[in-house]
Amino acid sequence: MSSPPAAPPHTPAPVRHRRPAWAGRNYTLLTGAAVVTNLGSHGALIAAAFAVMEAGGSGADVGLVAAARTLPLVLFLLIGGALADRLPRHRVMVAANALNCLSQAAFALLVLAGDPQLWQMMLLTALCGTGTAFFNPAAEGMLLSTVSGEHANRAFALFRMAMNGAGIGGAALGGAMIAAIGPGWVLAVDAAAFAIAGALRAFLDVSHVPDRAPGGGLLADLREGWVEVRTRPWLWSIVLQFSVVVAVVGAAEAVYGPLVARDRLGGPAPWGLALGFFGAGTIAGAVLMMAWKPRRLLLVGTLCVFPLALPSAGLAVPLPVWGLCVVMLISGLAIEVFGVSWMTTMHQEIPEEKFSRVSAYDWFGSVSMLPMATALAGPAESAFGRTGALWGCAALVVLATALVLLIPDVRRMTRKPAPGPAKM
Repeated sequence: MSSPPAAPPHTPAPVRHRRPAWAGRNYTLLTGAAVVTNLGSHGALIAAAFAVMEAGGSGADVGLVAAARTLPLVLFLLIGGALADRLPRHRVMVAANALNCLSQAAFALLVLAGDPQLWQMMLLTALCGTGTAFFNPAAEGMLLSTVSGEHANRAFALFRMAMNGAGIGGAALGGAMIAAIGPGWVLAVDAAAFAIAGALRAFLDVSHVPDRAPGGGLLADLREGWVEVRTRPWLWSIVLQFSVVVAVVGAAEAVYGPLVARDRLGGPAPWGLALGFFGAGTIAGAVLMMAWKPRRLLLVGTLCVFPLALPSAGLAVPLPVWGLCVVMLISGLAIEVFGVSWMTTMHQEIPEEKFSRVSAYDWFGSVSMLPMATALAGPAESAFGRTGALWGCAALVVLATALVLLIPDVRRMTRKPAPGPAKM
């Protein structure tokens, strides 16, 4: 009797990756943590304002608490960038998340206990802003060192899409939660989100990051970062451009937008809808940049800054709600094209060991004039009228962007061939 035929060798089923091959462990952890953080923090920004108002604070008091969050960014960003290039970046990120968690938890307890004082809310908000000042340069440096040149454009686009989507969802969820259970609980959720995000970031693998050479101290590190900025005309010119653009766009959206909505558009709901279209535009822009790799990175990116003048112009007219939504959608898409192009250029041109310091100068330039611009928005309205002030905001965006195009490096910067893959 013959033996039965041997069973055919088992062929294992092919392994199906649930994520792209280029989205390695670090990238996945960073993206997941950013989503968690943005879900909490965008709702918390709204909750902080309502906490001040429920405690009997005025609009000026809301502005003071907001300023208390922004001021530490200006004061500590450069120090945070130098430390993030000197110490392991993931440790700086986790420590900053811990400070954010503790300050937001204390803020939540203060609000839930009742009768919070203005100075207490300002102090706790300032501590949260301090954590953000140390976190941002370290986080950007870590992200830049995590992706390879070949996939940088797609990776940055997907990361920004995830962040923007979480921000939109967080703001909507936070507003609903404030109405249902009050601002104190939303602040508590934000504290929990920082704890979860910090735990995720603690598992980042930094074995691929080269050891830092001994430096000459914090001031020497800051000087080295400054040399990187001032010796690259494309870098310092765009940082100066965005110090103006962020300031006037921030003033238009934070001050004039709600006022125009109240007086000409029928209340806050239309303005909220327009901001939602801006958020949708950023997601559309990120989707576009996952497929599109423009060769002239900075030329394309800078041309896409011009549409940021549209919302101020639309408010100055003012456009009907549907028209305002259209221009907000266009400006959101355009700024995302710039954002991905900018991060790709930084990844391509800046040495890895100086990522965080250069990022800190970039952040510093972007936010340094914002507190002054929002403070001067009221006097500017009194001096030139609201319509005149809004047209001035639009004109400054156009002028600052046109001047940047005079820099040859901005017009000529091209995408370089990708180097070998980096460990992710």
